[in-house]
This record gives sequence, structure tokens and C-alpha cells, in this order.
Amino acid sequence: MPDKPLLDFVDSFWMLHNPDDSDKQVVILPDGRVDVFFSESATESFHVTVLGIGTTPEQATIKADRKTFAISFKPLATEYILKMSVSDLLNKGANLPKNFWGFSTIDLEDFDLFCKKATRHIKALLPKEPDCRKQKLFDLLFSSNGALSVGELAEKVSWSSRQINRYFNRHYGISLKAYCNILRFRASFQQIKDGRLFPEQNFADQAHFIKEVKRLAGVNPKQLAQNQNDRFIQFSTLHNQ
Repeated sequence: MPDKPLLDFVDSFWMLHNPDDSDKQVVILPDGRVDVFFSESATESFHVTVLGIGTTPEQATIKADRKTFAISFKPLATEYILKMSVSDLLNKGANLPKNFWGFSTIDLEDFDLFCKKATRHIKALLPKEPDCRKQKLFDLLFSSNGALSVGELAEKVSWSSRQINRYFNRHYGISLKAYCNILRFRASFQQIKDGRLFPEQNFADQAHFIKEVKRLAGVNPKQLAQNQNDRFIQFSTLHNQ
């Protein structure tokens, strides 16, 4: 988890290592974050990539012996920390400079040191006066797990629905309502992992819950809970409660 000053911009730091001598096929589910990956493997030199917001399940390959350290950013970070729009990166990624933030292959040797170095860089980039409307908007989005309507959000942050949607489409390539749906889906991960295959978030009914899970995961809640071959990578990191 990030230090407290980073909470408006960083969701988490994490690592992924495939120690096998064969590739592994996985599925990455939409979770409302923008990820920056620092990776290398036996067949790939050190490289840095950014993945925009996803709206569909993405088939991915974890190369043999690949090690990845990553930062999951909240959307607000793209404007203030990464200083880029990710509207053109909806459901896809792009390469960043190999020397991004001064990282190199040696930084993949120690995850704790990687997190400390990344934290220093992010702290140095924290804005002195971020737009308070945007901060409040994302606070409400995350605290409610996307349950508030566009109209309710607009009223609470004193920002018109049209302006908010224009901002979301321009910076993230997605509407506010679609983003709320992703947050609600992500908030259901743990309950599905635990076998509670009924709606606990703000879904209209069971049919709506199943429909939304299938649209965003490609499978129904029961299949997602089964997670055959650990293919749904985010589910493999969750613990049964």
C-alpha cells in the first residue's frame, strides 16, 4: 500500500513473477486503474509500459521467467503524476522510455527498494494545489464503489454532469457511468472469490449482476469464482475470507 500522502494518486505497488520455463496465459480484469509495469525476462530486455483503463477482459501472456514490478495508479495520477492523457490507451498499452524515472534492470532485484524509489519520485511530483473538485469526485467514486449516480456526483462536487463526462472522455477515454460500473464490478471481486454469487453492491437484481459480471469478465460469477488454472490474475491474489 502507498504512503498516506500518495493515496489520492496511487492504489498499490505490486510484483508478479513467473519462475517457470514456460509461458502462462492469464486474463486481466477491468479494475479502474492505470498500471505502469517495469519488466524483464530471459527473452526480454528491461522495459517500461503503461496500460490504460480496461473495459473488457484482456487475454495476456506472462513470459517464462518474467519478473514485473508495477504501480497501479488511480486515474487522477495520469494528469498530475504521469502528466499524460490515457484516452487513446483504452484497453491497450504503450511503451514508456526505458529510463523512465531513472529505473533500470537493477531495480527489479529488490521490491521494497523499488517501492521506496518510486515513492520518492511520486512525492516529488505531487501537486501543490490539485483541483479540489476532481479530488472530491474520485474520493466519492472510490468510497462508494461507484454506487452514486452521475447526477448525485455532479451535485456533490458542484460540477455539471456534462463537464464531468467531457473530462472523463478527454482524459480517460471512458464515460463516468462506465467507470462507475467498473468500480462496482471490482468491489465484487472478494465476495465472488468467497463464493457469494449474488449482488452485494448496487446492482438492480441477480440478473443484472450476472449480466454485468459476464460483460466485464467474459464469464458468469460461478466460473469466475472457480478461477480455473488461476487464469484470472487478480483473483489469484485474493485470500478466502
